Amino acid sequence: MAFVLGKLVWLVLRPSSLLLLLALLGLFGCRLGRAWGVRLLAASLLALAACALLPVGQWLTVPLENRFPRPGGLPGHVDGVVFLGGGIDGAVTRARGLPSFGDTMERFAAIPELARRLPDARLIFTGGTAWNDRGADDPEAATIARFLADQGLPEGRVTLEDRARSTRENALFTLTLARPAPGQRWLLVTSARHMPRAMGVFRRAGWPGLEAWPVDYRTTGSLRLLAEPLASERLRELDEAVYEWYGLLYYRLLGYTDTLFPAPEGDPLPPSGA
Repeated sequence: MAFVLGKLVWLVLRPSSLLLLLALLGLFGCRLGRAWGVRLLAASLLALAACALLPVGQWLTVPLENRFPRPGGLPGHVDGVVFLGGGIDGAVTRARGLPSFGDTMERFAAIPELARRLPDARLIFTGGTAWNDRGADDPEAATIARFLADQGLPEGRVTLEDRARSTRENALFTLTLARPAPGQRWLLVTSARHMPRAMGVFRRAGWPGLEAWPVDYRTTGSLRLLAEPLASERLRELDEAVYEWYGLLYYRLLGYTDTLFPAPEGDPLPPSGA
């Protein structure tokens, strides 16, 4: 229930949609001759213009991406790696018969790369069916299986978890599969902006010895006043950044993480039973 509720709330809170809804509400107020309608319409249009022209989304993304810095190199010994799904275009994949990926392709490209660099490590990919992918017959894990076969990886090299629909389920289901022992060292691979929430959830689930290996960076790591003035790109960046901040808050309220903004410091927590 919490999973579906969170997705439905986000449909309304998505900044690009929310600002448009507020503008329409303000316009309705103007038609009624209400002063609040004029003020709401002006404020929402001004905010929409600012977010479309300024890199507000990047400003919000920078602290997310910088929270867990990428290590300078792989640790001397790695027992296993967990790769998070998210970003497979299921509709195009089904229509074209070929794996189709979105902007998070670096998550998936990291699988064959680390498979070669860590020949003795256990690899787990976790990804089920997206909640809004209607008509989907195959989970993300099935698409990844085809992708890895095309990359020349032998069947069974990567363990595929195909039920998880959320980051929390990623953590719970892979913990059951991997059964990591104390003292083992595991890497967690996901987009850099998603890493704080992912690390917080995996720690809360009870993963020991987990280290961040962020990929899919979208910013330079520093704040810039201006960016290429593409309104659609600016609004997309804003939606993606706010989604992660919203996810951090929502997961904290549900008790899926122990802090609002997880940090690299501190050891993973014992299982909570949540």
